[in-house]
Amino acid sequence: MSTQAPSFLRFQPIYQSRVWGGRVLETRFGRSLPDGETPFGESWEISAREEADSEVKGGPLSGQTLRQLWSDPAKKADIFGTKAPSEDRFPLLFKILDARDKLSIQVHPPAVVAGELGGEPKTEVWYIAHAEPDAELYVGVEPGVTEASFRAALEDGTAEKVVHAIPVVTGQHIFIPSGRLHAIGAGLLIYEIQQNSDTTYRVYDWNRKGLDGKPRDLHIEESLKCIDFSDVSPGMDEPDGSLLSECEHFRLERHPVEEGESLLSVTEERFAVITVVSGKLSAGDEIFVEGEFFIVPASPTEELPVAVEGGAEVLLTTWPS
Repeated sequence: MSTQAPSFLRFQPIYQSRVWGGRVLETRFGRSLPDGETPFGESWEISAREEADSEVKGGPLSGQTLRQLWSDPAKKADIFGTKAPSEDRFPLLFKILDARDKLSIQVHPPAVVAGELGGEPKTEVWYIAHAEPDAELYVGVEPGVTEASFRAALEDGTAEKVVHAIPVVTGQHIFIPSGRLHAIGAGLLIYEIQQNSDTTYRVYDWNRKGLDGKPRDLHIEESLKCIDFSDVSPGMDEPDGSLLSECEHFRLERHPVEEGESLLSVTEERFAVITVVSGKLSAGDEIFVEGEFFIVPASPTEELPVAVEGGAEVLLTTWPS
């Protein structure tokens, strides 16, 4: 061991204001938001982007950024493990989304067209942390919809009629590959695991205005180059035991952790990003509660956090097998 990686790494969240956001990060999780009025739609929990580089909060690595940890060969090996990709930057991004209103209908570019459009491919998975009654997602297209009929619906302002709506409840999840048309409906709190990308093409925004009072930019031609029109009437995904989703970029699992049980029982000495779905975990004086994200290094030098007070349920994200 060269870095003496601790048993966990917590990070300072990076809050993003959004016209569709709210204050649930404050009211549900007790967080102190940057101001008292702005609708904060996103919390970037673990991010290694140049414009949003997460800083370690507490412990021996406090103040170091995720990009610094990834670029240091010794730290990278001890924290992210031998299966970590050889990419120049940490390849994942973890968010909490607080959707009080509907997001735009949008698409992320597949790798085959991202370079042509000057963007980054983005595949993601959503875990529904909380859904209000009658909440919906908009994913894929309705039967019979073609690029031509979709364009016509955009022109007459009825795009919502050709996008497939799915009712959702707390605890469900869905995989959103690049190229899948999608939007998050109102009344949803979502944990998002995604590629490290910030490229989104809005194709329809419900005819609303942004926080500046002006219509938000749309990217219709770029979107039409990306949308998979063969993605017809998809449904929510079903878990396969503890496995929720796996692709070439990440593996997502959900696990119960019994009271008194260490996270080692689920990490199994793998690098992992842990998301607390319910319950509590503790490590000495540190407590982890619902909505918290933290890294468990591949080679920790200390005991991992333990579930307390009735146990916990966690999401675990690691490298694909």
